[in-house]
Amino acid sequence: MIAKTSKLTRWWLATLVVITLTGCPDDQPFVEVKGERFDVVIADTNETRARGLMFVDEMADDEGMFFIFRRAAPRAFWMKNTRIPLDIIYLDSSLRVVDIVKNAKPCKTPRCRSYPSKRPAQYVLELNGGLSDRLGLAIGDQISVGHITLPN
Repeated sequence: MIAKTSKLTRWWLATLVVITLTGCPDDQPFVEVKGERFDVVIADTNETRARGLMFVDEMADDEGMFFIFRRAAPRAFWMKNTRIPLDIIYLDSSLRVVDIVKNAKPCKTPRCRSYPSKRPAQYVLELNGGLSDRLGLAIGDQISVGHITLPN
């Protein structure tokens, strides 16, 4: 029996196939953290933000996901159905780091721990667990973005 897949799952898989087959296009969204570039998938709708990196088995060290919200507010992320450890980097409206959750562990149970931001955040960057330490990322650090439309 073949399991049905949602439209989002098919979209996510199609996006990964296109990027894999064509390489990273010149207009690939990216963030720069401490001088290193990370190609990112944008999560800017309720559906894409809710799905996040669920069911992703691996992610290259130069990739991540960038979550965009309309305004800064207290945020909380969880790791339900996430298969890889992640660093969750909370950013304010000017793209300054306001909090970092390091090595958030995957959660396979129905009830998963929440990782709230200590300050309001408008953006969230998820990278592979351990990268924020390797980069020396700290509260107050500035990141930059490319080929990403931010809300006014």
